[in-house]
Amino acid sequence: MLDGLRQFIADIVSPSHEARDLDDTGYRLAATALLIHVISLDGEPSANEKRKLHSLIESSFGLDRGAADKLIASATLVEGEAVDLYHFTSVIMRSVDDAGRLRIVEMMWELVYADGQVSEFEDNVVWRAADLLGVSSRDRIDLKHRVAARQSLPVSGS
Repeated sequence: MLDGLRQFIADIVSPSHEARDLDDTGYRLAATALLIHVISLDGEPSANEKRKLHSLIESSFGLDRGAADKLIASATLVEGEAVDLYHFTSVIMRSVDDAGRLRIVEMMWELVYADGQVSEFEDNVVWRAADLLGVSSRDRIDLKHRVAARQSLPVSGS
């Protein structure tokens, strides 16, 4: 748990300029903290949001349940100490290519829609994070529509 936090801090203090794989600890910790931020916006995450988070972390990072639990616990601590989204998005920007950043925004939408509705706060945080991740408004909205369509839900807002 502390190793993940140390790696995250090391990534911020001394960033590497080479792209990292999806299984890189700093990238995974930053992305997971960002996802936790999304499900925590409207209070305590629901059981459905927690299940969806676990599913996304396990499948996206190829982790088993125990490793996903550890990553989520570490990311929850880091997210609780962060003052803004830049802490996470800056690590992701240095670590992930365009396709990976699009996948993170898609994962954010999947979590937003986990409870079947999108609040103003959730829509706004995805918009801000996508902007910091260099994801265009068009791509962000396309991803929102795609996720909503997969879940047969109406799309509200932009």
